[in-house]
Amino acid sequence: MAAVRAEALVKTFGSNRALDGVDLEIPSGQVLGLLGPNGAGKTTTVRILTTLLKPDSGRAFVAGHDVLAEPQAVRRSIGLSGQYAAVDENLTGYENLYMVGRLYGMSRAGATARARQLLDRFRLREAADRPSKGYSGGMRRRLDLAGALVAAPAVVVLDEPTTGLDPRGRMDTWSVIGELVADGTTVLLTTQYLEEADQLADRIAVIDRGRVIASGTADQLKTQVGGERLELAVQDAADLPVVARVLSEVGSGPPEIEEQLRKALVAVDTGPKALIEALRRLDLEGVAVQDVALHRPTLDDVFLGLTGRRTEEEGQP
Repeated sequence: MAAVRAEALVKTFGSNRALDGVDLEIPSGQVLGLLGPNGAGKTTTVRILTTLLKPDSGRAFVAGHDVLAEPQAVRRSIGLSGQYAAVDENLTGYENLYMVGRLYGMSRAGATARARQLLDRFRLREAADRPSKGYSGGMRRRLDLAGALVAAPAVVVLDEPTTGLDPRGRMDTWSVIGELVADGTTVLLTTQYLEEADQLADRIAVIDRGRVIASGTADQLKTQVGGERLELAVQDAADLPVVARVLSEVGSGPPEIEEQLRKALVAVDTGPKALIEALRRLDLEGVAVQDVALHRPTLDDVFLGLTGRRTEEEGQP
């Protein structure tokens, strides 16, 4: 059964069509990574699924509840962490989480126990009794994530949850998401970090200009790009024209040349055979190869292949 389902969602803001028929489905207990650049429609989709925004047309269901007909039931079923930490700066870390627990109807003892548990999980125990206005950006972000989990919701929506976190904070967040899924929680994760989607998501939906342009597992999406990537570095930049010619002959597309780094990259269909053939031909040409590597496409390659631009580039306003 799908824990989250969106059907043909459309949303416009003036002349800007933010969503242009978005379809999504997340099976219970899985993580869907919604991947795309700024302005692609990720946050608009999140706001509709969490009842913060109404679509112009289309339908959406979360935990079996219609977001338009049963918004209160949807809100009781979800936890949300937005792009910016939503904490009360005048309360301590503990008080922030305790307050959320009480708002969800927990007893005083239950809210206290849950707050302390989450403070430990997010490495905030030592700062628990300090006003959150004195927290660093990373600490505030972790506190916001903890707040989304207070009620142990069936569906957790994380809108770019690791923005602003240091590497340790990102790893901690990844660990918590893994624990959530192990407990049967469904997660919608929007992100611009390709590594994050690759690491965490069972399935990925690539969104661009308000449309889902591809979906599948990370491996399935990488297969769409086709083949592997052969990368060469040479000792002398003057040899790059020869390298470009050889790689165009052994590769499955035009090579990319990085003159300053003395590197060349090309897609190949035959993997190791193409690598061996390229080295053989370059040796005959007297080209000194400094380094060589063969690697599978990354999600960045996928996004570039699908949209013609990388995820860090801006989408529509």
